[in-house]
Amino acid sequence: MRIAQVAPLWECVPPKAYGGTELIVYILCEEYTRRGFDVTLFATGDSTTSATLEPIIKTPMRAQNIKYPIYYELQCISKVLEKWQEFDIIHNHIGYQFLPFVNLINIPVITTLHGAFIIKEEVEFYKSYRKNSLVSISDAQRAYAPDLKYVSTVYNGIQVEKYPFEPKYNTDKPYLAFLGRFSEEKGPHLAIKLAKETGWKLIMAGKIDKDDKAFYEREVKPQIDNKQIIYIGELGHDAKCELLKSAYATIHPVTWPEPFGLVMTESMACGTPVLALKNGSIPEVILNGKTGYIENNIEDLIKRVKDVEKIDRQICRKHVERNFSAQKMADEYLSVYRKLIGQNKFDISIDADIPASLNFKEN
Repeated sequence: MRIAQVAPLWECVPPKAYGGTELIVYILCEEYTRRGFDVTLFATGDSTTSATLEPIIKTPMRAQNIKYPIYYELQCISKVLEKWQEFDIIHNHIGYQFLPFVNLINIPVITTLHGAFIIKEEVEFYKSYRKNSLVSISDAQRAYAPDLKYVSTVYNGIQVEKYPFEPKYNTDKPYLAFLGRFSEEKGPHLAIKLAKETGWKLIMAGKIDKDDKAFYEREVKPQIDNKQIIYIGELGHDAKCELLKSAYATIHPVTWPEPFGLVMTESMACGTPVLALKNGSIPEVILNGKTGYIENNIEDLIKRVKDVEKIDRQICRKHVERNFSAQKMADEYLSVYRKLIGQNKFDISIDADIPASLNFKEN
């Protein structure tokens, strides 16, 4: 099978720090090349991959402070359109930008929805391309656009073996952790409220986008004293794991319809329970009372801090191994690929210009 993975250009693959979508794309590329498939990655030129790399721009758009990303995204799409005959399936991770061009390609294209449907115009745009094959990353993600053509829900997976497991609670220098974007929907201000009302130290890490800077300056920065409330910036993989595995709990007080929430799986893989607000995918990722606690509001979540040690950290790890591993995610996407490729063999227009060299034989 010849697979094209089309990554966003905001970060490299894998991301050096924050970048959930780019991490998922990296994992899929590594897993499929390990299995012997012919994989091509369309991404930034500084990406690192076992797949064949098709560079679009030298460095990530975020690092370049790109103001008009559509120009670069169209370059990426143009490159895919030039080469589509070399593949059996194209996996689009850049979003709705690709949808108007799908009908120009005579092989299956699937689009994974990595974001939340919170913009009305975006939902309407997806509705105007109803025939596209979409994959949701949680069942809850479909709530705001239930009528689209979903072919599957595939949960995000991580390379669990790369996350060190800590079986015991840190009682020497205990702290709570917050890891994520410093945006209002991710709830860093609520994590601080929880820490202050319970008296716990809170160590916070993550990126501050320019669009979130005003919120950060207003709601978060004034409360950082580097004693109880500590901000340590963006973290690479090793530092992220160290933060999570040594934490008493990870606080995930999102205020938006969370489409998945990769940090929850990363935390539980390290053995650390998650305290989260009940929004979007949260009940699909956390086993309430077994791998963390889910509440409807921050006041009730605050009351759950005292119960954290009732959670068996081994169960947290096992939950991720069984449900959110790289292997499971790759298997489920592979099932989608095979289904769509099989359908495409028998559902090609008689006017379609399909090259004789196109085949669907797996390596």
